[in-house]
Amino acid sequence: MSLTAFLQYCLTGISIGGIYALIAIGYTMVYGILRLINFAHGDIFMMAAYFMIFAMTDFFLPWQVSVVIVIVATIVLGVVIEWLAYRPLRSAPRMSIMISAIGVSYLLQNLATYLFSALPKGYPEIPFLKQIIHLGNVSTSLVTFITPILTIGLVAALMFIINHTKVGMAMRAVSRDFETAQLMGIKINRVISFTFVIGCFLAAIGSVLYFTPRATVNPLSGALPGIKCFVAAVFGGIGSIPGAVVGGFLIGISETFIKAFGYSEFSDAFTFVLLILILLIRPSGLFGEKQTEKV
Repeated sequence: MSLTAFLQYCLTGISIGGIYALIAIGYTMVYGILRLINFAHGDIFMMAAYFMIFAMTDFFLPWQVSVVIVIVATIVLGVVIEWLAYRPLRSAPRMSIMISAIGVSYLLQNLATYLFSALPKGYPEIPFLKQIIHLGNVSTSLVTFITPILTIGLVAALMFIINHTKVGMAMRAVSRDFETAQLMGIKINRVISFTFVIGCFLAAIGSVLYFTPRATVNPLSGALPGIKCFVAAVFGGIGSIPGAVVGGFLIGISETFIKAFGYSEFSDAFTFVLLILILLIRPSGLFGEKQTEKV
């Protein structure tokens, strides 16, 4: 492998990893607050792609306006799901709310199939993001180049919110002790809704970055990326934002080089092997804290 090819694959892997990191943060934040694996998060990511198709293809809106609409619509979808499917089960056993999350995932997939058909729909082109730039001997699209930069910027902003704002302090309090935070006067419902807003915002951004280089979208387009991002969150230590970012970049880079060496059929299997290994060796993940169950 030449140096140019190596750098090309590195850039591609870092770009994919950045997208995985953005989506994985949604998983890890919801788990940190509710101790819930939001299995519908990958399908919310998929619905964001259909929102972009509607905005640009059916309503002929410019891509700048369409991106804003996608972000707003995705946030509304996520908050409505939290209101209708998760909030009524807040005091129910954890298994009940997890089953609800799986049900919402299948509901979104079947709703997308009913509304848009199971046939792949073309994702609209965003010429600005698809323009080719040259970095020495390496040529790449602008979306590939800016994805890791945008990811790092968004993560830095998110960490600032969590560590230096009142709502961030409330989120940290709720993640530590749900009941005590509620007794201290923290508006639990507002904190949880804000958590879903952040997760869906990042999923919408990730959707635009992910599907721009790809030609089509179908109702199952969010399933596999969603699972990979869940594995990234588990690998880094679910509940840890830096861990989700590290896990996302690791999976993105690894699967890119597996494909580069001609083993593309094993690139997806690697994700699940990694999940099994991390659960066997370090179940709490790289940055996760060991938790003791109180009897």
